[in-house]
Amino acid sequence: MTDQTALADLEREIAVPGGGPDGLRLIAAPFVPEVRLHLAEDAILWWARMEAALGRSLPPPYWASVWAGGQALARHLLDRPELVAGRRVLDLATGSGLVAIAAALAGADAVTANDIDPYALAAVTVNARANGVTLAVSGDDLLDGEADADLVLAGDVLYDAGLAARMLPFLRRAAARGVAVLVGDPDRGHLAGEGLETVASYPVPTTEPSVDSPVRRVQVLRPG
Repeated sequence: MTDQTALADLEREIAVPGGGPDGLRLIAAPFVPEVRLHLAEDAILWWARMEAALGRSLPPPYWASVWAGGQALARHLLDRPELVAGRRVLDLATGSGLVAIAAALAGADAVTANDIDPYALAAVTVNARANGVTLAVSGDDLLDGEADADLVLAGDVLYDAGLAARMLPFLRRAAARGVAVLVGDPDRGHLAGEGLETVASYPVPTTEPSVDSPVRRVQVLRPG
């Protein structure tokens, strides 16, 4: 499947107003209402319907929901535009593009949204269009290389041990080369002893299933 196939699939989806829980709707992002995103009311139902309609398996649609770490990081950038103004920004595992779009709205000189899922890159494309910003997209796996940016953003990217084991060395290498790094993390259990310092903390409304509290405390961190 090509990136263009994924983009065509999503453009067909958003051309039809989504009235049910298995459709996509353009809405203001929770906690970051300055940004509008095409999101699923129930991403699992959307996923099942699309797989049935297309007759092939699709990667999990992480881009069809907003995640707490990304919400906090996007809020942080919009409230402190001096962090991104005039900088070349790389948003890792961008998902819906929320953080990348926030960086662009806050005045970044250039923003690259990176994700290995073609549907995430398609979502970034349609979401950037909805917000009137220009983003570059990259589907490459960057984690074994070096960051070509002035600021690296990573919102809610440490959701499993395997990914954290690759992501954290990449972020440390970037910081060691003088690249600014900001991480949004709701403490999913993969940061113990990683030497990151808290620069902000936000009470983020919970949008994830199977979470008891309506609010989740999320930290914005940087390498110490």
